[in-house]
Amino acid sequence: MSGAVIGEACNLGQNCFVAGGVVLGDRVKVQNNVSLYEGTTVEDDVFLGPSCVLTNVTNPRAQVDRRSLYEPTRLRRGCTIGANATIVCGVTIGRYALVGAGAVVAASVPDYALVLGVPGKVAGFVSRHGHRLRFADGLATCPESGLRYQQGAAGVRCLDLDEEQPLPAHLARGERTHDEWKAST
Repeated sequence: MSGAVIGEACNLGQNCFVAGGVVLGDRVKVQNNVSLYEGTTVEDDVFLGPSCVLTNVTNPRAQVDRRSLYEPTRLRRGCTIGANATIVCGVTIGRYALVGAGAVVAASVPDYALVLGVPGKVAGFVSRHGHRLRFADGLATCPESGLRYQQGAAGVRCLDLDEEQPLPAHLARGERTHDEWKAST
């Protein structure tokens, strides 16, 4: 971890590796078996699920030294990378995006996008609490927080909070499981 920058209140699970040159923001959760290589920037409040993979060279070869050619990967504030997902280098995962378990992402992802599958494709949009947003006339409300979201030509944005700030304390604790929320909507 020499040369890495690790923010406040980060949590690194078992068998994790953080290379020099990696930047982790505050309150980042890195679950078990995750390796973060040079060229990776992880902003505040990001969740990296167990055994997810972030690469740093598009065309690696054992016989060709490409250490000076690492391609940057940026994980924006509040995004989630699901268990066993693969993020191919050179992309940006948008703020509060959610990459589903096992997805393979080879292109940049917009803010609040829900990305599923191999190859990863945008399957919808989620709130800061991770609930699927159902837009009507360009507006949606998170069933858990009540926060309002707008979808327009520039993408999805939260109308009620500063997207560059952590959730306020009263919104930062979940009260019901995802299945309980799904059953109630």
